[in-house]
Amino acid sequence: MQLNQKIKDFYDASTPLWLNTWGEQMHHGYYGPDGNREVDHQQAQVDMIEALLEWGQCPIKVSRFLDAGCGVGGSSRYLAQRFPDAVGLGVTLSPVQANNGQRYNREAGLSDRLTIKAQDLFTLSPEDVGTFDIIWSMESAEHMADKQGLMDLFYSLLRPGGQLLMATWCHREEPPALSGKEQKILGNICKLYHLPPMVAISTLGKAAKLSGFSNVATDDWSKAVEPFWGAVIESGLDPRNWPGLIKAGMSTIKGAWAMRYMRQGFTSGAIAYGMVRATKPAG
Repeated sequence: MQLNQKIKDFYDASTPLWLNTWGEQMHHGYYGPDGNREVDHQQAQVDMIEALLEWGQCPIKVSRFLDAGCGVGGSSRYLAQRFPDAVGLGVTLSPVQANNGQRYNREAGLSDRLTIKAQDLFTLSPEDVGTFDIIWSMESAEHMADKQGLMDLFYSLLRPGGQLLMATWCHREEPPALSGKEQKILGNICKLYHLPPMVAISTLGKAAKLSGFSNVATDDWSKAVEPFWGAVIESGLDPRNWPGLIKAGMSTIKGAWAMRYMRQGFTSGAIAYGMVRATKPAG
């Protein structure tokens, strides 16, 4: 089975459980630079959006944005409300996510400005969808094997002066080389979450520069997001969520099992939560 089909099937099955447990934001929370800020975990997810907007040096005025790998569009709706004159497009491989996202859009009164659809990101082109002031990539790039191709695509879809803002799962920088134990942890995560091999944050920065981006910056926010996995594991152990987990099927159950590897990855330092910002030159 091709990787995209596995990803689609995984999120089609697991999304209803996540929505019932956590709501529409399907990404890590932000707990301050050192991860020590005590905050409600769902508020921390909203704080992550604001933190990335600030660190990413988001333009003050935004007329069009793309949410690349949008889930059910939690970030998309936040951006649409944050920039009331903006029109947005969100894409996901999962029809279940897209259908839920469109429902949320209607409930929020945003259907006229925000579209969420099930489509492979790599099938987008400037000729078909135009160009954007912001491309938002929140925990989706880890699913895409061709990182250089991804950066090239993002570059083509941005207007001159447009900004890429990305948060994604990575492995720690080398050297020293990843140990056998670290490689095993990462391998288990990639297998159970249907990911290609992870790359280092610096690899993404280099790819952005090769694509033609300027003002490229990267950062490691692992400490800032690490507390989130304790909360996710706690929710998975709550008996009230077990019927939904069983209903979601084996792939979701395996995904729940993978949470312990994520926790191990952050504890050991094998995983890095990578941030990338980059600008398409204006001239």
